[in-house]
Amino acid sequence: MSTLTRRILLAGVLSFANLSCAMRSGAAGGVPTRPAPTPLHPLEAFSAAEYTRALHLLRERGHVNEHTLISLAAPWEPSKEELEAFEAGTPVPRRAFVVVHDTARNMTFEARVRLTPPEAVEEWKHVPGVQPSLVTADKELGKALVWKDERWLTAMRRRGLGNPQHIHLDTWAPGPSQDPALKDHRLLRVFPFFKGDSAYAYARPVEGVLALVDLTTRTVVDVIDGDVVPVPQDAGAFDAASVGPPSPRPRPIVMTHPEGVNFTVTGNEVRWQNWRFRVEAHPREGAVLHQVTYADGGRERKVLHRLSLSEMVVPYGDPGETWSWRSAFDVGEYGFGNHVGPLDPGVDVPAGAAFLPAIGSNGAGEVLETPRALALYERDGGILWKHYDTDAKRNESRRGIELVVAYGVAVANYDYLLAYVFKQDGSIAVDVQLTGIMLAKGVRPESGHAGHAGHDPFGHKVAEGVLAVHHQHFFSFRLDLDVDGRRNSLLEMNTRSLPMGAANPLGNAFAMDMEPLASEARAQRDMNLASARRWLIQNPQEHNTLGMPTGFALVPGENTVPFAAPENLSRRRAGFIDHHFWATRYAPGELNAAGAYPNQSRGGDGLPTWVKDDQSLVGEDVVVWYTLGVTHTPRPEEWPVMPVAHAGFHLLPVGFFARNPALALPRVSMDPASP
Repeated sequence: MSTLTRRILLAGVLSFANLSCAMRSGAAGGVPTRPAPTPLHPLEAFSAAEYTRALHLLRERGHVNEHTLISLAAPWEPSKEELEAFEAGTPVPRRAFVVVHDTARNMTFEARVRLTPPEAVEEWKHVPGVQPSLVTADKELGKALVWKDERWLTAMRRRGLGNPQHIHLDTWAPGPSQDPALKDHRLLRVFPFFKGDSAYAYARPVEGVLALVDLTTRTVVDVIDGDVVPVPQDAGAFDAASVGPPSPRPRPIVMTHPEGVNFTVTGNEVRWQNWRFRVEAHPREGAVLHQVTYADGGRERKVLHRLSLSEMVVPYGDPGETWSWRSAFDVGEYGFGNHVGPLDPGVDVPAGAAFLPAIGSNGAGEVLETPRALALYERDGGILWKHYDTDAKRNESRRGIELVVAYGVAVANYDYLLAYVFKQDGSIAVDVQLTGIMLAKGVRPESGHAGHAGHDPFGHKVAEGVLAVHHQHFFSFRLDLDVDGRRNSLLEMNTRSLPMGAANPLGNAFAMDMEPLASEARAQRDMNLASARRWLIQNPQEHNTLGMPTGFALVPGENTVPFAAPENLSRRRAGFIDHHFWATRYAPGELNAAGAYPNQSRGGDGLPTWVKDDQSLVGEDVVVWYTLGVTHTPRPEEWPVMPVAHAGFHLLPVGFFARNPALALPRVSMDPASP
C-alpha cells in the first residue's frame, strides 16, 4: 500500500457527532455545516460506532473470530421503495453488509446486520465457490511464506539479493489457477523489487522471479526463476533532494472566497446552486453519489439515484511468463475505497476545500478512519456563456464556477484521482486522473535500444535497463439515472451525411437520428467516431415547455478498445470491457460490472450474465454502465513518476430544460477589483 494511504486506528468509538465536528473544523473557506449527532437519513454516511457495533454483533454470534478476515464492511443500502417512503423525523433503520472469509475452512460468508432495535444478525449465508477481495493480512502472509521457501531464496541469491530488508514485495491477485488441485484455494502472486536502503522500489524490478502462494494451505506452490537480468542501478527517486536544483518558484494563483463558499454540507448531504446530493466514501467503490437532484422553478427534479465506479481492470500486454497473467481488478480484488488516501489542502486540492473522512475496517475487524478522504471545493469554470454585440458594442457574458467532489486512491504503484464536477449549466462531468509510477520490467541494458528510440513491441524504455510495459486501464461507471422519475427509456444518437441528390443538391446536409435501444441485448453498444455517437436517457412521461421528453445524454470523451484477444482469460473475467455502453433493468444486487467476487473468477460474471434475459428498457428503471478505457504506451517523460493524464465523460441535459438554465445568473466578476 502506498505511503499516501495513512490509516489511523481509532483509540475509541467515535460518535457521528465527533466526526461531523472534525469535518466542520477542517472545512476551510467558511463552509456552513451543521452537526448530525445521530443518523437523520437512511443514506447518512456510516459512523465508526456503527461499524464497530456491526462487527461486535458478529463476534457475539461467533461469526467473527481469530480465524476470520473481514474482506468488506459497508452500508446495506435501503431500497428505492424504502427511500421514497422515508419521512424526515421518523426513525432511521440502519444495516451493515459484511463479507467474512473463514481462513480455517476457506469459506466465504455474507452477513446482513441490523443496527437499530431490535439489533440482530438478520442474515448469515455461505457463498460457495468464490474468493472475496484480498486484505492486508493475506498479503503479509504471502510475503512471509516466500522468504521461508528455499526456491525463492535460491532465486534471490542467484541475483545477489540475499537481504530481505532490501527487497520490496508486490502482492497481486492471480486470477484462477488452471491446476485442478488448486481449485477454490485462495491464491496470491508475489514478485520482488530492489529498494536497498532507499524508500523507492518500483524503478528497480527484480525481473524473472515470481512466486505463486496458496494461502489456504499456507504453502508456496511454485517459484519461477528465469534468466538473471541485471537490476537497474537508478532508484528512480523523485523527492526534492534527488531531482536536483528546483526550478524558479511560480507566483501563486489562488481562488479565494471573500464572502464564503456557495455550498453547504449537512452530515453527508451537499447543496450547491441548484444541485443537491449525498456523498459517501464506500470501502469498495470509493466516492458514491446518491440522490442527485436539480431544483428547477420550485420543483426538485431527480437526475441520478446513484453514481459510482463499479469496477476497473488494468491488463498488461507483455506475453512473457511472469507478465501475461497481470490484470488488476482494483475495485473488486483489493477494494478501491479501502485504498483512499488523505488529500493535502493547497496541493492535491485547493486550500479552501472542505473534507469528509472515510470510515471502514481492516481485515482484522479494526475500525479505521482516513481523514480528508473526500474533498469538496469550488473552482473557476471559465466562460459559462457569452455574446458580444458588435453593433451596440455591448458584452453579455457570465463566468462560471464549478463544484468538485474529489478523492485519491493509491493501489501499489499507481495513483488515481477521480472527480465528479457539477456545473451551473445543469451538466455533470466525470474526470479520471491517472498518475503514480508505471509498472516496469527489468531488461538487459543493450536490449532496451531495440527498434526506434528504445521501442520494444511490449513496452518503452524509460531508463537504463528499465522498460515500462504497455497496458490499458478500463473503468466501468454505473449510472442509475432516474430522470424526472424511475420510468425511463433509452435512445442512441447517431449523425450521418445525406447523399447528394434532389434532397441535398450541394452535399452539405447531415441528419441526426435517434434509435430506441429497447432491450438489454440491443443496448450493448460501442463508440462510433464516424457518427458522433452518444446515448440519451429520456423520461417519456415528462416533457419540457417545448413538448420534448426530458432527458440527459452521456457524451464520451477519450476512450479505447481492448487489445487482448476475446479468448484471453483476463478479458473474459472483465466482460464489461467488450462494449463501451451497456444498459440493464434496475436490480438491487447488480452493483459491480464484473460481479460481486471477481477475485479468481473464471469469467462471465456481472454484465454479460445480467443481460442474458434481455429485459425491456422501455419506460423502465434503467441503469447505464459506461466503460471508459485508456491505452497507455509509456513515454520517458512519464518516468520516474507520471504527470497526470485525464480521461472522462459528460452528462448533458437534453430537453431537461426548455432553455439555458444559467441565464438567470447575475453578472459577477471573479476579480474583486473589477466592477
